[in-house]
Amino acid sequence: MKMISGMRSSILRSAVSRPSLSLVARFNSTKVGAEKSELFEAPATMAKASGLPNMAEDLPPNKDIPLSRKLAVDPRESKQYSQPQWKESLGETFISLFRVNMDNVRSGSIGGSKYYYMTRDQGLQYADEELSDTARYWYDTLGLPRTFSQWFQITSLHIWILFVRMRAMPFKEGKNYQQKLVDRFFKDMELRLSEEMNVMSGRIIDTYLRDFHSQLLGIIMSYDEGIATNDAVLAAALWRNLFNGDKSDLVHVESALRYVRMQLYVLSKMSDREFGFGDFVFVKPDQFVKPLTPEEEAALKIKVKQVYESSDKLLPSQRSNLSLEE
Repeated sequence: MKMISGMRSSILRSAVSRPSLSLVARFNSTKVGAEKSELFEAPATMAKASGLPNMAEDLPPNKDIPLSRKLAVDPRESKQYSQPQWKESLGETFISLFRVNMDNVRSGSIGGSKYYYMTRDQGLQYADEELSDTARYWYDTLGLPRTFSQWFQITSLHIWILFVRMRAMPFKEGKNYQQKLVDRFFKDMELRLSEEMNVMSGRIIDTYLRDFHSQLLGIIMSYDEGIATNDAVLAAALWRNLFNGDKSDLVHVESALRYVRMQLYVLSKMSDREFGFGDFVFVKPDQFVKPLTPEEEAALKIKVKQVYESSDKLLPSQRSNLSLEE
């Protein structure tokens, strides 16, 4: 198990260091101000221009804010971690000899590590850590309260966005990625409750986690209903979950809807192999995504295959059965 765990660390580091095709090269994602077309207006621009009141200003003081300590992170998942060469060589030999299913192993290193950290950081709310661009969009631009429950809603939204793409993968692989992502989410919440919020009772923590699990199921179902019907239903789900049904934030809801649609469009154009190897990153709220032309899409597919089909250079741990088609 330690050998496989070491390979997971190597997989994660290679995914982080691999040049991503998912933004500039893929969709010509553009910063605010580059164009003024309303069709491609960035979510952050739309929200700032709305002139609506800040939702947080109307809320009573909330003690459930800015935590000051950081959760422990497995050092093997750090970008600075370097595994001894002999361990990597031994791991590659082990994988080749026993024909280890690396798509299954990769679901933990990518789905349960890289993709979870991505979703968590979109709404990270620690007082002593710099907010990500997306977190500033939620808390500063949209004025949502910086609370644990709000972080849960923002993280759940991004988990659902990834779920949409994971469900399009072959059933077994997609299920593994989903399970690893959710497992890590609840492990993180358990740590937050015990180490950050000083909830000492295991029984109380279990009660909270069961409640959060029920909430997550409801959130996913509401967003699924929206994507299966139309934007009005999806916007209503965002309004209820993210904005707590606040009537003054309807333009902000439209901004959030545009943000979600951008992510889903990017994911819809990715192959299983790219997504499974961790080549997706969330589009920032101050960017917009131009739809690909048929010519651009064809050229991109060729480029992707060149990156992933050089099988003579692939190590055993880099092999995959996932498709390179969308």
